[in-house]
Amino acid sequence: MLRSLFAGISGLRANQTMLDVAGNNIANANTIGFKSSSTIFQDTLSQMLTGASAANATRGGRNPIQVGLGVQLAATSLNLNQGSAQATGRATDVMISGDGMFVVEAGGEQLYTRAGDFTFDDQGTLVTPAGARVQGYLLDAGGNPTGGLVDMTLDGANASPAVPAGVQLKSYSIGPDGVITGVYDDGISRGLGQLALADFNNPMGLEKVGETAFRESQSSGTPQLDVAGQGRRGTLMVGSLEMSNVDLAAEFTNLILAQRGFQASSRVITTSDQVLEDLVNIKR
Repeated sequence: MLRSLFAGISGLRANQTMLDVAGNNIANANTIGFKSSSTIFQDTLSQMLTGASAANATRGGRNPIQVGLGVQLAATSLNLNQGSAQATGRATDVMISGDGMFVVEAGGEQLYTRAGDFTFDDQGTLVTPAGARVQGYLLDAGGNPTGGLVDMTLDGANASPAVPAGVQLKSYSIGPDGVITGVYDDGISRGLGQLALADFNNPMGLEKVGETAFRESQSSGTPQLDVAGQGRRGTLMVGSLEMSNVDLAAEFTNLILAQRGFQASSRVITTSDQVLEDLVNIKR
């Protein structure tokens, strides 16, 4: 059977994947915190027809003669460039300016996201639109983060300094360092917690799990947890959201490239079929 036939089939599959990736990027052009992906192709094994030979006293050296066997998908590369900021004015909308990801808990699993469209639920817990609980640290008497990760809530029992009996929360705010501050009717502002940010040695190795969230993988490495402004982690912009980083002009160009690649690969299959038909017709 002709090698070109199978090479053409591999081209169809690879360019179909490119179409899938570009289509998903375009569909999420307005998704908050979405990170686009791109496809990277590589050739498959090549069949050796004649091996290389070194020069000798009577003859010069020869290069190898090889025929490629098609294309395959090498990777889908995650684009972590920052998206544009959209001002909303909402006190619970938070955008990371720089590196890092918010830490959330969903179904007992720790996930990571760049989408900061948070809100407080009926229990006073800071959550994502899908209900995942935003994680952070409690504050000690000096206002420093302490302990392990906990849900971020408006619960005055965790306030620093402590809230006397009968004192009620009047308002709250989130600072650029991620500290949630509550203002009480006794005129004292108290720290309720500080949002945690995660960083990874290889964030491109994270697994997408839907709802604009990522999961740790063996390739990404373990999360390095801290707060905004520490290490490589960026600061926070409250009242703004990070929009998708999809470049529609580039994605439409990728659509054209994938379409033409698919079309060219299908032509290879058609031509190979015509060659086989000619071979069969020799007997007639």
